[in-house]
Amino acid sequence: MKRRLLVAVTAVALLAGCASQHANSSQGKGDSSAPSAAKPASPDERAATKGSTAKTPAGTVLVADFGADTVTFVDPDKGPVDSVKVGTAPYGLAVGDDGRAWVATAEGVAVVDTGSRTRIALIPYETRNLGEPTHGEYRGGGMGIALAPDGEHVYVGVNVPDAKGTLEVVDTDTLKVTGVAGVGRRPFDVDVSWDGGQVYATGHDSFDVTVVDPADLDGGTRRIEVAPYGTEGGLGSWLKPHYAAVRPSDGKLLFPFEGEKLVVVDPDTGRSTTERMTANTHQHGTTVTPDGTLLVVGTGPIDPSRDEGPSLTVRPKDRSSKDRSSKDRSSKDRSSKDGKEKVIPLDGPHEDVTVSTDGRTAYVTGGFTRDGYWNGLTVVDVDSGATRRLAAGDRPLGIAVL
Repeated sequence: MKRRLLVAVTAVALLAGCASQHANSSQGKGDSSAPSAAKPASPDERAATKGSTAKTPAGTVLVADFGADTVTFVDPDKGPVDSVKVGTAPYGLAVGDDGRAWVATAEGVAVVDTGSRTRIALIPYETRNLGEPTHGEYRGGGMGIALAPDGEHVYVGVNVPDAKGTLEVVDTDTLKVTGVAGVGRRPFDVDVSWDGGQVYATGHDSFDVTVVDPADLDGGTRRIEVAPYGTEGGLGSWLKPHYAAVRPSDGKLLFPFEGEKLVVVDPDTGRSTTERMTANTHQHGTTVTPDGTLLVVGTGPIDPSRDEGPSLTVRPKDRSSKDRSSKDRSSKDRSSKDGKEKVIPLDGPHEDVTVSTDGRTAYVTGGFTRDGYWNGLTVVDVDSGATRRLAAGDRPLGIAVL
């Protein structure tokens, strides 16, 4: 109930924040000479660059610089080592087994060979009415992005200002857009089922996830509402879905809300259940490890008098059926040994998260889609909860470990 009472108050605060954000977006930090659409590389050129390891060692972290027009390569011990121009205001990114990174920018999908640290192509969107490429939370262009399990297609959610978004399908061999489907407003996140048979676009401003059949873009879309607090606040509400994760055990979608609720959606039936969470903070970035451990970024309070600060929730797959009372705030570690959530405090707002291949280290980007971002990562020891801050890029959002 407390969140419903906050809708009217937070809507006013959000609208004020929107005005500030729009002002910021007209003063984007990126280089105004962002690269124009490049001619896709030839098959021979792609073969020469695929999987190249000339410069970049495994374990390097790659971030999308939402405040600039670059991606930055980060040594997880020392900090930034190189940057590559990709296009205006890059948001999400995905990296394939062949070493190519796919980056959703305001101009198109950039393709980067992470071994040689070069941009191979910039693939323009088919979606129209995106406006001039710019910066800021509400800019048009690509947001969430994901690779098909077989690596043959990339799916990117495209924000159309003041309208519903689209999902564009890119062929990773020809480097061309092969199809477009309609989805919800501002597709913050895109995910793919483990078998590749479904694509999920999270519509932040439409309180939904669109389930897309990639083999039937014209008729194979279904909308599922995801609104555990209701939709009364409309565009002014904070209580909307942001990022999702696909649970490995059963393919269901996991949507965290406000450090209070985890909405578990069956994408086949559209039915959902709700589980309790304990961080009590506004939540954004979400990822899940192969063993089913869920990690969620808490960005900070909606109402400082009621809510807690930024954090990283680590939620093991096998959780105790008995949760600690929400009134028990004496420990930030809300017990991991018995399967409950561990809530690790973070210093300042963050946006997205990824995990090292061994699952022991989490990297949390400091970019944040709203005000209060910083230019770096927080490196988190998942077991101990120890954290350290590391310089990384310019308002980094999307992230992957190479």
